[in-house]
Amino acid sequence: MQILVVDHPLVAHKLTTLRDERTDSPTFRRLTEELVTLLAYEATRDVRTGPITVRTPVATAEGIKLTAPKPLVVPILRAGLGMLDGMSRLLPTAEVGFLGMIRNEETLAASTYAERLPEDLSGRQCYVLDPMLATGGTLAAAIRFLVDRGADHITAICLLAAPEGVERIEAELADLHVPVNLVIAGMDSHLNEKGYIVPGLGDAGDRLYGVAQ
Repeated sequence: MQILVVDHPLVAHKLTTLRDERTDSPTFRRLTEELVTLLAYEATRDVRTGPITVRTPVATAEGIKLTAPKPLVVPILRAGLGMLDGMSRLLPTAEVGFLGMIRNEETLAASTYAERLPEDLSGRQCYVLDPMLATGGTLAAAIRFLVDRGADHITAICLLAAPEGVERIEAELADLHVPVNLVIAGMDSHLNEKGYIVPGLGDAGDRLYGVAQ
């Protein structure tokens, strides 16, 4: 698995504001969108393209276009939804699927409770959106779910990751024979006893949308 921690002052600035507990939900959502667009710029360097010739007002020019099948963006519900607009801004022609996964707070194991995805993902590049790579169970399960349906190239975009989560993903997906990339804004220190990233930014879903009881 290739890991890219995006080193850019604007990324660091926006991430710092996201961490601040004083940042309210509307500001948090806007900054998440902006930050994901910056991360998506790096994450799409390997997006598949083909040659095309166009005519300018002056002459013909050689260029490239995205090839079929279209890339598939997959936010993991619910917090991943807060990243979708930022990704779609950079890659508006991509198709969008949804994957609902929930983590058992006692066992920290992930399970699927909803999905809206094509049955056959053969030849598809998939971009998985999940703000926090903490224990790694949810993201590992999501990636395997997509690969089992035929996806042959996976890029996960996260705001933050913990070393324990990265290690778990590398271990659980070691048998996969497809490229898996991870693009993140920051690698934090560790997980606490509750499986939260430290220093982190708290619960991303609650910060985005408030606490839903």
